[in-house]
This record gives sequence, C-alpha cells and structure tokens, in this order.
Amino acid sequence: MTGASRGIGKGIAKRFGEAGLNVLVVSRNQADADAVAAEIGPHASGFAADVSTPAGTDAMVKAAVERFGGVDILCANAGIFPAAKLGEMTAADFDHVLSTNLKSTFLSVSSVLPEMTKKGSGRIIITSSITGPITGYPGWSHYGASKAGQLGFMRTAAIELAPKSITVNAVMPGNIMTEGLEGNGPEYIAAMEASVPLRRLGTPEDIANAALFFASEEAAYITGQSIVVDGGQILPESLGALEAM
Repeated sequence: MTGASRGIGKGIAKRFGEAGLNVLVVSRNQADADAVAAEIGPHASGFAADVSTPAGTDAMVKAAVERFGGVDILCANAGIFPAAKLGEMTAADFDHVLSTNLKSTFLSVSSVLPEMTKKGSGRIIITSSITGPITGYPGWSHYGASKAGQLGFMRTAAIELAPKSITVNAVMPGNIMTEGLEGNGPEYIAAMEASVPLRRLGTPEDIANAALFFASEEAAYITGQSIVVDGGQILPESLGALEAM
C-alpha cells in the first residue's frame, strides 16, 4: 500500500486491516509508516521507500515477501498535488508530480509482477482522481495529467496482465476530506461542499470501500475499469442545476 501514511492511503490501509488482510504500510517516512501500522494492529508493518524509484519499489516488494510471504494486492496510492499555474510552473515542478503520481504507479506494478505471476493471480488498485480524467482545476494541470495518465496506463496494463489472472482497476475520488484538503482553508472546503449534490465531502473510508471491492473475489471478473466516488460532484451541468435542487 503506497502513500499509506495519511489521507486516502491511510484510510485504505486501515480498511484493509479491518478486513483481516496483512498490510505493508509504505511511506517515505518510517516513523509515519510505523504509526499507521500500529493503529492497524499486528497484521500491519511499516516500511519506508521512495516509490518513484525502481530501488524503492523493489525494496517494498522484498519487504512484503519477507514479512508476509508474498504479494496478493497492490494499492498504488502515492500522490502529491502542489498547486502551480501555467506560466509559473517549472519543468521541475511538472516532473516531480508526474514522477510521484504516475511513474510510481508504473514502477510499483513492475515490481510486484514477478510475485503475482508466480502466484498466478493478483489485484492492482490505482488511486486516480476525477481531476484530469473528467474535470480540471486551476493550478493542477500537472496533477490532472498524472491522474489521466494513470487511467491510460491501467487500460493497457489490464489487457497485458489478464492472461496472468491479474486485474487492474482504479478508484477516482472526488473531493475527500484529508489533511491536504484541510490546508486549503474553510472557504475552499465550503465551496467544494456546495458543488457536491450530497452536500458533503467524502471520507477516506468512502474510497477505501471501493478499493476493497476491487480487491475482493466479487470483483474477479472486473479489470481495466474505474469507479467514480464523488458524491455526485461531476453530475450537474452547471451551478444552476444545483440551485434548482
């Protein structure tokens, strides 16, 4: 479980732990990973790795094999979303977001493949977003590109890995109440709540439940698909549609 020390990743890790699964909590920071693992309980273990590097994802898989005997499920959740508008965004800014969000997905999948192939099955769940594939937001063109890229990667990966009985699917969150979102301030949060037909922001648990479904036997015949979890945010054609409610 990459990017598992906070926000959506932490929510998924805890939900998987509640379901009785062994969870390797992966974060750049060992102390943060250990803290989440301690919350989950004895079936979880913390591990520090930079998953934007091949060495980091290979080490992550090695740790999972040593501690839990193998890899059945990969949740590729690592992601960042620093704001920078075009004209201000640098090439380094763009590369950093694409490396953390998109390249890490490719590397994580590549690293787990030998273990899943050996087992003859596997589940890969990618955390994408509505931003990029469906919607846009000023300052997040690099983020949107990375999240749309994840879905493009997912579709071909699903075809290639299907003969190995490995499924690849994605969850596309809307606005979820996490530490990162809270940093945008109360006015931003109020505006986002007003744009959602259910009139609230989602929780990490809302995303975790969708991820757990993709990881389950009930989803064994589903691959290359994405599910939007956004409280209906992408449905209104305009603010007038919400006002008409």
